[in-house]
Amino acid sequence: MHDAQKEFAEGRITLALITEQELPRPEDLGVSDAAYLDGLGEAVGELRRYILDSLRRGDFSRCEELLDVMDGIYSLLITMDFPELLAHGLRRSTDAIRGITERTRGDLTVALRQRRLEMKLDGLGD
Repeated sequence: MHDAQKEFAEGRITLALITEQELPRPEDLGVSDAAYLDGLGEAVGELRRYILDSLRRGDFSRCEELLDVMDGIYSLLITMDFPELLAHGLRRSTDAIRGITERTRGDLTVALRQRRLEMKLDGLGD
């Protein structure tokens, strides 16, 4: 049941973050706190995919904002200290979130620098 609740929470959290809605609470979703936290962590990977898809489309409008959200989720989850039996691998997931966030930061930095360079080169052609 935990995995199903986690997946449900992940989907609803991701949708709320992408559509700039208020985050649902665990009780709103009818999921356990542990499943909610796991879903929150899993949403970071979905945000990375969303950012990368946005970069491919040339849409940089919300990328930095969503990267900040990813950082915020990591900062929140790193403070959670539950026994492994209750947290269902949250510590391991939190460690992975740091790597996902840092890779996303690197990809976004490269894309932004490339965009600036392209804009400068376009300005030279005028």
